Amino acid sequence: MVVSCLFLLNLSVAQEFEDEVDPVLITLKGQILNLDDGFPVPYAHVVNMRTHGGTTTDTNGKFTMNMLNIDSLAISVIGFKKMYIHIDPNYNENDLYVIQAIPVRIAIKEVEVKGEKHEVDLGLPGAKPLDIDPELRGDGYNSRPSILAAFFNPLSFGQYHLSQKEKEKREVRKAIVSEEQWQKLSRYYTKDLVMSLTGLDETDADKFMIWFNSKGILSHTSSEYEIRTAILDYFELWIKESEKPTE
Repeated sequence: MVVSCLFLLNLSVAQEFEDEVDPVLITLKGQILNLDDGFPVPYAHVVNMRTHGGTTTDTNGKFTMNMLNIDSLAISVIGFKKMYIHIDPNYNENDLYVIQAIPVRIAIKEVEVKGEKHEVDLGLPGAKPLDIDPELRGDGYNSRPSILAAFFNPLSFGQYHLSQKEKEKREVRKAIVSEEQWQKLSRYYTKDLVMSLTGLDETDADKFMIWFNSKGILSHTSSEYEIRTAILDYFELWIKESEKPTE
C-alpha cells in the first residue's frame, strides 16, 4: 500500500495534531517524487523540525527516519520548493509514505542583445598576393589533353603545347605547389625537432642541420615520418664522422 501527501502545514495545525494524538515512536519509510513527471528526487534533505536531526534521500528518492507520529518534516532540494509537512498520525510502518515535491518554475523575460559585430580572428595566415597575369590563373587546359584531342579538338591540343602563356601558367602553378610543399616541410623539419630527437644543444643542432642539409636528403614531398627517420639515421653517421681524427 502506498500513501501520498501534498500539503503544507503551519505550526497551528501541527499543534492541533499534538493535542489530539498520543505521541508514538515510528519508523517512517518515505519516498520523494517529482510532482510533474513522477520520477524520484534523489539527495533531498529531510529534517525533523523537533529534533533538528535529518537524513538524505537515496538515488531512488527513498529515506528512512525514526520519529514521533506528531513530528513535522522540512524537505529541501535544489530545483524544488521547500516543503513543511506533517505525517499522518495513523501512518502504518508497513506502508511507503510518498511525498510529491513541487519543481521551481522561473519565468524569464525575453532578452534582446544589441552590439557591434566584431570580426573574429581565427589565427589563420593571410593569403599572399600573387603577381601573376590573370590569364595564367585561368582554369583552361589544366590537364594535358589526350592524343585524340589532336584529331577531335586540334585547336585545344595546339594551344596546350604551343601557347607560351599556357607554358608559363603551368610553370607558375608548379612553383605554387612546390612552395606550399616546402612550407609544409618546414613545419616538420625544425631545430626543436632535431634537438628533441638527438639531444643536441642549439649550437650542435645548428652544426648538424648544416651538415644534414648539405646531403640533400629531404625533398619537399618528404613526410613527417620520413623526416624523423632520416634525422635519426644520419645523426649516427654525423657522430661517427665527427669522431674521426682530422688529418
